[in-house]
Amino acid sequence: MFKESFFQSLKELAAIPGSPGREQLVVRSLFEMMKPYADKVEVDHMGNIYAVLEGNKPGPTIMVSAHSDEIGCMVSAIDEKGFLRMERTGGMIESLLVGRKVNVNGHFGVVGVKAGHLQTPEEKTKIPRIENLYVDIGASSREEVLSMGIQIGDSVTYISDLDRFSNQDLICGKAIDNRSCCVLLVELFKKLQDKEFSGTLVGLVAVQEEVGLRGATTAAYKVNPDYAIVLDTIACADTPDGNHYPIAIGKGPVLPLMSGGGAMGNIMAPQMRELFTRFAKQLDIPYQLSVIPMGTSDLSAVHLVKEGILGGALTFPRRYSHSPVEVANLNDFEHGFLLLETLIRKSTSWGDMSFI
Repeated sequence: MFKESFFQSLKELAAIPGSPGREQLVVRSLFEMMKPYADKVEVDHMGNIYAVLEGNKPGPTIMVSAHSDEIGCMVSAIDEKGFLRMERTGGMIESLLVGRKVNVNGHFGVVGVKAGHLQTPEEKTKIPRIENLYVDIGASSREEVLSMGIQIGDSVTYISDLDRFSNQDLICGKAIDNRSCCVLLVELFKKLQDKEFSGTLVGLVAVQEEVGLRGATTAAYKVNPDYAIVLDTIACADTPDGNHYPIAIGKGPVLPLMSGGGAMGNIMAPQMRELFTRFAKQLDIPYQLSVIPMGTSDLSAVHLVKEGILGGALTFPRRYSHSPVEVANLNDFEHGFLLLETLIRKSTSWGDMSFI
């Protein structure tokens, strides 16, 4: 039942457009989803959601977070013929934008592509740059675009419904990164209605992760938890164009021991690695360890807040990252959710979390 419920919730949530800084519709939906299961829910001026649930025994404050935004673009200009220009917000890839259906502030559009019959041999092998791409929304003038309610600054996101393969455990669509983990967060609050855990659980839905971990930075400062668990998806390389990076869908959640090799990266604290792996082994849950210099999660910002917040990331592998056809395995989410629930319920048995 978990997989079916999870899929249906994700299908609805992933369909809502919500690029960085334009997450309002997603935030509104998640606020309503969280409200029946939390003692308190609030939204700050950035759009971060804070849901609080008190356990039936004293204990630590644990923040569990997921980000609400998806990669997207923003309308940067409207020409006299009614075509839109755009700038990326997050990791949009030009080669994946060409010829795609898109949502522009609630209106249907397509990213234009020069007809193959008119392309030169050189153009047929060249990827257009973002500044040369345009969106066709079926308008014939700038005035018509404005009359539709579309303005400079509006969001552009993929249109790509969540589907299942013949193998029903495999799902495909846009915004699996990271609406999938938003659904897990809601499911966690539902599961903990018996309040059989210690301390305080703060569920954070953070905005603007895709453009620099911005929402989580301010939210972690506000919450200042004892511990943090960041939920996100992670790239894998189990396809023919993959490399030696040993991560695959269907082999369990991923513990990123290093993500992002630069200043905005994170090296998971050894205490958190030991904690996650100990419970995974006790539950007989498959898991994978990752060391990757590219990509990151909100943990990279959270662990640097105030005096430093001890945290770890629990991530879920997906193929074709930052595309409209991300692919993931429902079994990974089911296993990861069991591990997450157990971590919260057993927080008093986490043991010594000191560095030495």
